Amino acid sequence: MSIVWKIKKWEELNKQELYEILRLRSEIFIVEQECPYQDIDNKDIFSKHYFGKINNKIVCYTRVFLNEDPNVIGRLVVKKEFRNKGIGREIMRRSINIISKEKVIFISAQSYLKDFYESLGFIKKGKKYLEDGIIHIPMYLNSRTSKK
Repeated sequence: MSIVWKIKKWEELNKQELYEILRLRSEIFIVEQECPYQDIDNKDIFSKHYFGKINNKIVCYTRVFLNEDPNVIGRLVVKKEFRNKGIGREIMRRSINIISKEKVIFISAQSYLKDFYESLGFIKKGKKYLEDGIIHIPMYLNSRTSKK
């Protein structure tokens, strides 16, 4: 299983990539998790889009905000049939590594993924909160101390 990794700014995405990204996010966040919310939130134009392709199809994705303090990684998705193969961990490691080593990284983690994010070095800081009907927790990472 060979993954081709890409990172692109908004204006560098072609129509097919944008369609696949939005479809994948919708497939997981809205349909699979049964969470009707506004995924297209006008923030995509300010982020870097990091994704992996297998057989020329996008199978995983994150968006990374490098101009915020702390930097933010969000919208982690892995196509259902590719889960439990280490792809989610790999795209998170790669997303962390594109952020400058001295920067702090923030994620709004769905609470059931707490152990996964802790295994990457993230630490829960703050109280649980409800976002779009799903319990989330604030988690932070100083990428200099992240687990490789």
